[in-house]
Amino acid sequence: MEFGFVDCHCHIAAREFEEDLEDVIQRTKQAGVKTLVAVVEETGEFSRVLQLQESYPDLVAPCFGIHPLQACGGSDQCSVRPQDLDSALPHFYNHRERLVAVGEIGLDFTPWCAPTQQDRDDQMMVFMKQLHVSKELDLPVNVHSRSAAKVTIETMRQQGITQALLHNFAGKPSVALEGVKAGYFFSFPPAVCRNQQRDKLIRRIPLEHICLETDSPALGIDRNARNEPSSISLSCSHIAKVKGLSPQTVQVVTAQNAHRLFPKASHSLTETDI
Repeated sequence: MEFGFVDCHCHIAAREFEEDLEDVIQRTKQAGVKTLVAVVEETGEFSRVLQLQESYPDLVAPCFGIHPLQACGGSDQCSVRPQDLDSALPHFYNHRERLVAVGEIGLDFTPWCAPTQQDRDDQMMVFMKQLHVSKELDLPVNVHSRSAAKVTIETMRQQGITQALLHNFAGKPSVALEGVKAGYFFSFPPAVCRNQQRDKLIRRIPLEHICLETDSPALGIDRNARNEPSSISLSCSHIAKVKGLSPQTVQVVTAQNAHRLFPKASHSLTETDI
């Protein structure tokens, strides 16, 4: 019995997909993708991702989360503030039965995004509160960590988080292995195909702790083009090449990993789907 692809981290509710969503979904299904774990970044996307689940109940698995970076006018991003989470919190509880994870949450200590200690403290407060929500709701977390890999993993371990996906992870292999010890999973988008530095990390992480993602519409193989969930096979093939395995092996094992990490995303699947 072979699993289809699971895109463990994508932004299918993003504005970039609004105009041709039906075509995107058709290409997604044709590519063998069975589940889209659909993350969001801010409260304004919550209703959109629920609408997509209603339209595509066998495909879209919704998450709620407040990203460590928020829009602050134009194309700029600024560090999240505690008040950005306050209005979102009731929605997590009101829709708890429909959510498969809390995400996208995490820490982004990139200097130009979080230049002050107050920025980093605010991010940590928002992250910790959402970790607490995930434990209350018994949901895994779908996590962003940039320039903060070690502190992100340490924080989750200290808070007793046992089910986590670290998406597009770019930390040191030694830090990743601490996450492996904690039982966490790591996912990689098609952009890794053009980043040889990430190969060393992929080699070190056991396949049993790897998932596939696209992070679409971002992080495609062409940085100047919109990425789609249908490109997930590129991640699969690259990981297979780096690890010296067949793409089929990587597809099956990563899908099994994903269904273990996101059990609520698997409930609607039947044997004919896998």
